[in-house]
Amino acid sequence: MSLFKSAEERRIERDIKIRQGIRRIEKSITEQNKFTDEFVKNARRAKQIGDNSQYIFIRNSLKKTATVKKMLERQLLAVKNALIIKRQAEASTDFAEAMGTMASEIGRMFGETDLVKTQTDWEKAMAQSQTMEERMTMFLETVEDMAASDTAETPAEIVTDAEIDAMIEAEAQAEHAKDIDELDELRSELNSLKDKSEKESK
Repeated sequence: MSLFKSAEERRIERDIKIRQGIRRIEKSITEQNKFTDEFVKNARRAKQIGDNSQYIFIRNSLKKTATVKKMLERQLLAVKNALIIKRQAEASTDFAEAMGTMASEIGRMFGETDLVKTQTDWEKAMAQSQTMEERMTMFLETVEDMAASDTAETPAEIVTDAEIDAMIEAEAQAEHAKDIDELDELRSELNSLKDKSEKESK
């Protein structure tokens, strides 16, 4: 294993770490969805047995879960946007390097007479690179402001108690409707068997 890694190897390692970070955030969002499903089931059970204190506790847990999920989704969006800006910056760097190589070749082939054009191309490449750096700086400042706002301020209520109650009630109604459908199917099968038996006995 080489002690000194090339710039390309370091770039690949950074990209791998970024993709791993994105996958971890996506996994966390999926976990929050699973937690929500479990809390809804537990809230329905608490309501059925009349345990109001547990119901209130679970409802608050659902609100916290919704808040965490929204924060993770914002983080995921920020990382993906940063990755886009990074790729744009890399493209700008590749362009600048290519321009440098071409400038050297032009200078070698045509001598001093074309150095004015070479300098113009080089300055253009550097200007584009600087513009990309300014965009990156502005973006990172925005992300930092968002992070500071998340930690410094108490967020407004994302999900109300009424919305949590409605979620639990909707789940209960859906389960009840499913039970009714299953009973109707069973009755239909029994009636079909009964009719068949009566016909065979005649």
